[in-house]
Amino acid sequence: MDLPTLWFWVIAALWTGYFFLEGFDFGVGMLTRLLARGNTERRVLVNTIGPVWDGNEVWVIVAIGATFAAFPPWYATMLSAEYLPVLLILLALIGRGVAFEYRGKVDSDRWRRGWDLVILLGSWIPPLGWGLIITGVVTGLPIGKDGVLVGGMGGLFTWPAVLGALALAGFSLVHGAVFVALKTDGDIRARARALALRVGPFCLLPMAALMVLVQVRQGGLVTMVVAAVGLLAGAVAFVRLSAGREGQAFALLGVLVAGATLSLFGSDFPTIIASTVDPSFSLTVANASSSPYTLGVITWVAAFGAPAILVYQGWTYWVFRRRISAAHIPPVHVP
Repeated sequence: MDLPTLWFWVIAALWTGYFFLEGFDFGVGMLTRLLARGNTERRVLVNTIGPVWDGNEVWVIVAIGATFAAFPPWYATMLSAEYLPVLLILLALIGRGVAFEYRGKVDSDRWRRGWDLVILLGSWIPPLGWGLIITGVVTGLPIGKDGVLVGGMGGLFTWPAVLGALALAGFSLVHGAVFVALKTDGDIRARARALALRVGPFCLLPMAALMVLVQVRQGGLVTMVVAAVGLLAGAVAFVRLSAGREGQAFALLGVLVAGATLSLFGSDFPTIIASTVDPSFSLTVANASSSPYTLGVITWVAAFGAPAILVYQGWTYWVFRRRISAAHIPPVHVP
């Protein structure tokens, strides 16, 4: 495998890791109003992701950075064409991070309600935005010869892209509910599992529809098999969840999002961004990659840096692996 192809799949794997880890992270934020009853249970939900949410965001930073280093035209075209969704995502992530830190600084219901709203919006906007962006990249954008978006921002909102936005948001909600069932105990655990079983099939329907649509339009035998494995894992996840095996259900949902992401990225390979204006304007692995020297350098950097990051993040999850409940939450204390 040549280095441009290797880095294409590395970037696809980074987005897969981001959607898996930040997916439940966003889902927990979505559930702060839907699942929690009172401030104590909201604190339980926030505490389930408190030690890991900022580490999960490293994956998107590395994915964007790797795109910049390995495929500069891909980076430039994607982020410039999709600048408005990217801006909204950044603002949402900034507000969400601030809200996690600030919601407990003042003992006031009004203060906490305001920051809880920021958490809620900051958890819905990013998956909607990333789903729109990545699906648009995979299924094609109206870009001209110079890589500039043709026809204004309305060209981003194609039916597949909108379906992709709903797909990632729906997956995140279900993934978050399963994570809450995995990480909590008592009544909130039972409610989270019941919620996932009740709304899960409907929330995952857009992802299943997107996978089928993309494979019918532009998929090949390998990507169809990958998509089928993902869909099967998603179905089995609910079987295991109904049996009380939250950990197995959580892992199977990971297989689902991996199947979805990898089959989408691979469906139009070696094209990176297909131009819907003229196929000759499309970006491919060959015409968008950096020089062999640059790819060689970043490969060595990744070979040493990636294991360290994985070990550290795995250690973090291991340290904070135990379940928590409302009984573990101390009374409100404001300095």
